[in-house]
Amino acid sequence: MAPTPSFGYRDFPGRRWLVVALRAAHLAGVVGVGGGLLIGSAAPGTGFVLLMVLSGLAMAGLDAWSNPLWLKEYAGLSLLAKFALLGWFLADAEARPALFWLILVFSVIFAHAPASFRHRCPGRTSEGDVT
Repeated sequence: MAPTPSFGYRDFPGRRWLVVALRAAHLAGVVGVGGGLLIGSAAPGTGFVLLMVLSGLAMAGLDAWSNPLWLKEYAGLSLLAKFALLGWFLADAEARPALFWLILVFSVIFAHAPASFRHRCPGRTSEGDVT
């Protein structure tokens, strides 16, 4: 489902397929990192971490470019929280397994929350009124 065009929304031909390819790469990275954790690897595989982070950054960059308000919305703010958790994940080997699942569940909740919530700015109702 394509986002509803709003003031300042930008797009280009092929963007949707680019996002699909980036999402596939991102999920491959997530699965690789999770698989390493499940087999007891001391450190996540560098290649999988790079695939996960670089594809995630590319998707975030496209979202921010397409919708300049995105970083002010819950969707963009949740990504900033996810990056903080990812930094903790990379720095704290003992907490890695629990953080992996926390980040995964957090990401799924925000990715599949209704658009009326994800694209709302804090302090505003779905109708745009300030609360």
